[in-house]
Order: sequence, then structure tokens, then C-alpha cells
Amino acid sequence: MINTSNTIILIAIKDELPSILLPGWNIQCTGVGKINATYKTMQAIKDFKPKYIINFGSAGSLKPNISGLQEVTKFYQRDMNAVPLGFEIGETPFDDINIISNGRNGISCSTGDNFVNQDPDIDSDLVDMEAYAIAKVCIKENIEFICFKFVSDNANKNANIEWKANLSFGAKLFQSKLLDELVK
Repeated sequence: MINTSNTIILIAIKDELPSILLPGWNIQCTGVGKINATYKTMQAIKDFKPKYIINFGSAGSLKPNISGLQEVTKFYQRDMNAVPLGFEIGETPFDDINIISNGRNGISCSTGDNFVNQDPDIDSDLVDMEAYAIAKVCIKENIEFICFKFVSDNANKNANIEWKANLSFGAKLFQSKLLDELVK
């Protein structure tokens, strides 16, 4: 059972989830991007030894029919490009783990170290900058990973304006999801 004593919630920046909404929960900021997310995830695992890690944050939608709070269950590394070596977009050369699925029911997200404002070369539902890195660490460390993203923008030419305007709206939806559905 997910509870405050065995779970860490990872967010990229404090503006995504004010801690006042979830008193008693261990909320850690990773910083933006895959390297920051990887480092902070490893540090949190070492310090807190969680059974569950939940990632919550904003994401851009690549599909016009996807909005609101979404559970993400399939993760791709968007900015890995070794096509000249014969690999697929998103495939890390000589690595056993490329596409990650946590076995839950949800949608896909591709993670990269760039803010998306045009269609990327990889097919996914959402785009973000941390989820794949966190998911990969969790798989390697045998920790259950759950991910929710709030669609803040449409990953198009207006993405930066939409992201700034919508960043804070997802926190209340995530609070309700966590308290009503995940914690039983």
C-alpha cells in the first residue's frame, strides 16, 4: 500500500506541487532534465529507501485529444539519436533497457533535455524532461514507479506561453488522485 512512510514524490520544480497540498508526504525536487533527475532519484533512494517513487509534473501533449492529468506508463528516451550507427530514434546503443513500461494502464511519454515546441522524431503521447530517467533508475533499483503528468501545453510554437500559464493547475488534480485513488 502506498503511504507517506514508504513513498517519495519527485517533482522537477517546486512550482509544480506546493508541499502545502500534501502535508506529511516526502516531496523532493529533482531539478530540470535527465541528469538532475537521475542524480536526485539515486540520492533519494539512498537517503529514504522507498518502496514507491511517484513522479508528478508538467508535460506537453503531442496528441490533441490528451489533456488534464494523465497516468504515464510507457517511457522513451526522446533525444537519444544513434541512427547513423543503425539504432532506432530513442534507442540507447548497447543498453538492455530502452522502452520502459511499468505494467500499469496509461499513456506514453518521451523524455529529453529540450523543451518541445514542435513535433519530435519519436512517437509518444506526451513529452517531458525527467520521467524516463526516473523510471530507468527505479527499474535498476527495483523500486515501483508510478508517474502522473499534467498536460500544461500542446508542445507547439505556443508551448512556452501555455506552460507558464498552466503550470500550477495540475497540483490540485494530482492531490485528489493521490489521496482518493492511490492511497487505500
